[in-house]
Amino acid sequence: MEKDKQEYNPYEHRTVEKPSSDIRATANIIKASLGSGLLAGPLAFSNSGWGVGLLGTFAIGIICGHCVHILVKTSYGCCKLERKPLLGYAETCKSAFANGPKFIRPYANVASIFAELAMLCTYVGVCCIYTVLISDSIKQLIDRYVPSFNLSVEYYCLIILIPLCLLCQVRYLKWLAIFSILANLFLFLTYLICFYYIFRSPLSFEGRTAAGDPSRFPAFLSTVIFAMEGIGVVMPVENAMKKPQHFLGCPSVLVVAMTAIVFFYSTLGFFGYLRYGDVLRGSITLNLPIEDWPAICAKIFIALSIFFTYPLQFYVVYDIFKKYTDVYIKDNYKNITDISARTLGVCFCVGIGIALPLLEQIINIVGSCFYSILGLIIPGVVETAFRWGDLGKLKWIMWKNILIILFGLTALVSGCTVTIMDIIQILRKKNE
Repeated sequence: MEKDKQEYNPYEHRTVEKPSSDIRATANIIKASLGSGLLAGPLAFSNSGWGVGLLGTFAIGIICGHCVHILVKTSYGCCKLERKPLLGYAETCKSAFANGPKFIRPYANVASIFAELAMLCTYVGVCCIYTVLISDSIKQLIDRYVPSFNLSVEYYCLIILIPLCLLCQVRYLKWLAIFSILANLFLFLTYLICFYYIFRSPLSFEGRTAAGDPSRFPAFLSTVIFAMEGIGVVMPVENAMKKPQHFLGCPSVLVVAMTAIVFFYSTLGFFGYLRYGDVLRGSITLNLPIEDWPAICAKIFIALSIFFTYPLQFYVVYDIFKKYTDVYIKDNYKNITDISARTLGVCFCVGIGIALPLLEQIINIVGSCFYSILGLIIPGVVETAFRWGDLGKLKWIMWKNILIILFGLTALVSGCTVTIMDIIQILRKKNE
């Protein structure tokens, strides 16, 4: 029986309705991570200083990439043990606990529910951030060119509600990859325009610190983790690949995607901080001069990029809902239920965005709290549980994962504390 389990190859038994190519999978991974997080890079560097920012970005990129690697590898091992062609994020957590040491096996269902809840909170938060960022970009343009049409950000959130509902009706990752490629193109054009403004005049290190105020490091950490992590999309993308064996390895989908993510984030963060210093806003595009046509294009491009990324992030939210409700819905009602549930889900996410339109603070909360749990703590725990009987020489796998978990907990506690203090300060100023 043990021999059969070792010989079982999950990849050979997968039947994906509309499989995606390596290029499309890479586009989905890059787009799942890069978006509003990329454009918040200069703000993150202003919190850390340019030296700490560069070193921190590379280190966090390696840690986040490694956590994705161990999660996918653990999922593959669980598939072999369970003799199943594929497992989702929460199912991997459940299987790792169920096949781990005896003292944690009773908590397999708890692990699954906790992972699912963390995933849901994370991606609802991401959808809220995207709603606010699109609305902010549109508001800036309208305020500049149609000053008589004076509306708050909340109203713009309502205006984009219908287009978002329509876009989120796309059901397959294969088709969402087309939107991801478009979004990546718009994001790259925005990236180039930002560099046009950054290098339009000579840069100087004057007034720019290599290491900033240590009390602001948690805010840097939260923003970078938010930008680097797209772990909730990883398992659906890997499970939907035509050749899933190409996801790991070197070169691979993961290596190419993470290299691109670290390069774009570190360069824009570093040079953006040198140009704008400490007056940066939640997205660097909000610092660009509104009267120049390249800046106008950048604001339009980023709004379109985030708009086309929205259904990919929402896919994770809806996938959780669908998994628990599909069995209770009759076949002849599935289509109307699907449309209605997607519409209500988008309305819920937009509603939260309207209630909390503080872009920088929402990014930090999602990064520090939810992504630390989802992208750092859970992968470290899951790999340790799954490999409990084979932790390597001197149990180096366990010690390595303990460091990752401690790093995740540090980011969670410190990031949430700093962000909550920032929110209190902002609200206090508004009341005054």
